[in-house]
Amino acid sequence: MTALKIAYLANILVAGWVGISALFLPKTAAVSVFSNAFDYSESFRLVGAFWTTIFILSIIGLFFPKEMCLVLIFQVLYKSIWLIVAAFPAILNGQPYPKEMAVFFLIWVVALPWVIPWKEIFAF
Repeated sequence: MTALKIAYLANILVAGWVGISALFLPKTAAVSVFSNAFDYSESFRLVGAFWTTIFILSIIGLFFPKEMCLVLIFQVLYKSIWLIVAAFPAILNGQPYPKEMAVFFLIWVVALPWVIPWKEIFAF
């Protein structure tokens, strides 16, 4: 199994759980996904829709790994932005934030650039 397919499989497992739980069991997601760092709100369902989309696109990525790499690039970008704008300031100010999510995001932001076939994506 290629590194790209492993990345998509990890997305399927993680984004699938986060997406489906946030969509259909948002109060459970508040505890299990967001570590009770945030009060429950209907915005959890918006996050659920977003992550369920990544889940679905990652399933397609198992069959078309190179063609779906933009999903991985998108993840590197949005996770990096969230870490810089939300997680790191929360850490510095002693505010609550979903610690497990931040760790996963950091690992993903460091690992994915090594997996994405940049030369093939930007070959002209």
